[in-house]
Amino acid sequence: MKKRFKQISLFFLVFIIIFSTLSCKKQEAEKGPITVASKIDTEGALLGQMIVELLKTHGFTVIDKTEFGPTDLVRKAVTSGEIDIYPEYTGNGGFFFDGTDPNVWKNSEAGYQLVKKLDLEKNNLVWLTPAPANNTWALAVREDLAQQNQLKTLEDLGKYISAGGNFKLACSEEFVQRPDALPAFQKAYGFTLTKDQLLTFSGGNTSLTEKAAAEQTDGVNSAMAYGTDGALSALHLVVLEDNKGVQPVYQPTPIVRKAVFDQYPEIEKILKPAFESLDLVTLQSLNSKIAIEGNDPKEVALSYLKSKQLIKD
Repeated sequence: MKKRFKQISLFFLVFIIIFSTLSCKKQEAEKGPITVASKIDTEGALLGQMIVELLKTHGFTVIDKTEFGPTDLVRKAVTSGEIDIYPEYTGNGGFFFDGTDPNVWKNSEAGYQLVKKLDLEKNNLVWLTPAPANNTWALAVREDLAQQNQLKTLEDLGKYISAGGNFKLACSEEFVQRPDALPAFQKAYGFTLTKDQLLTFSGGNTSLTEKAAAEQTDGVNSAMAYGTDGALSALHLVVLEDNKGVQPVYQPTPIVRKAVFDQYPEIEKILKPAFESLDLVTLQSLNSKIAIEGNDPKEVALSYLKSKQLIKD
């Protein structure tokens, strides 16, 4: 009888151990749910899908709300707790927080550290690792023009134009008129464009300006652009480096609600290698696969992450 009691006790002990192990594994598997959002644009969809797929592959239950809305709507949603994480841009800190020194946002590290500090203090939002790319207002020139004249920076361009080089820019009226756009570039880099050197569009769609440069419409060989525009690579246009830091730096960065980050701090390590790999040329190429080739953002994100061995096939 005593032996039988020991056998029953041993059975229950083994049962408890197995049940506890299975319960722990179940709890580990049931991480989340985490609601991932993004802005309504090509790059937002791409980065949002990268976050979705990386979290999924690490055992998180994810609610996909990518392409959620414009900046103001996404910000309201994350501060209210409707969404948990989305990709933002460091330079937008100058718009989120009044009274900051505008020069801070022109320095990638200083801008990142300031927006990281202010958003945590005021909104309980944690900024994770940024991508080493800058999606800001830029000037892009035809690849052949850049190669023939060794144009790599806007300083190179300024010297080329001042020396009488052939140059015509496609841009928007806003870009011409806003003091922080073309006038700021001209002042910093010492060149002046005449009306004959401008092809001006009423709207600010960079697909029009970039197409004009690619097709040399009315002699255009340069375009107003954004740093990581998807069409740039496909149209053989080169973004010139703003080496004097005229424009704010807009580095893509995932931001997450502090309550979620405190519960799952491993999110930072999960996303870090992916975002660190996204330099300017890489983002241009990936955006092109969506904007120009018509591929689905999820498929582009998955293919890239697999190529970097960040998720398994």
